[in-house]
Amino acid sequence: MNICGCLVHVAPDKSETARAAMVGTNGVELHAEAEDGRFVVVVEDTAERLASETIMDLHQIPGVISLSLTYHHFEDIAEQAPRPDAPSQPSSRRPMQ
Repeated sequence: MNICGCLVHVAPDKSETARAAMVGTNGVELHAEAEDGRFVVVVEDTAERLASETIMDLHQIPGVISLSLTYHHFEDIAEQAPRPDAPSQPSSRRPMQ
């Protein structure tokens, strides 16, 4: 799993077109937008493309001035598999009253 948080700065007069291009890109989620053309997006790996490849594609959208990687999280899927030697955690929780 590869998750990248990015700040994309777009020329304000191109923000509608750039927004449509970003939203239409597989693996991209738009989370916030400012009137001055700044967008907060999350880019994830897909079955077809790595997040890094998608980020490079976002740079090519007409009107994009800059794209900055502001957050990155990576987990190896194989490491997420349960391990029989790992200590178990009790799952009992008391209901809130």
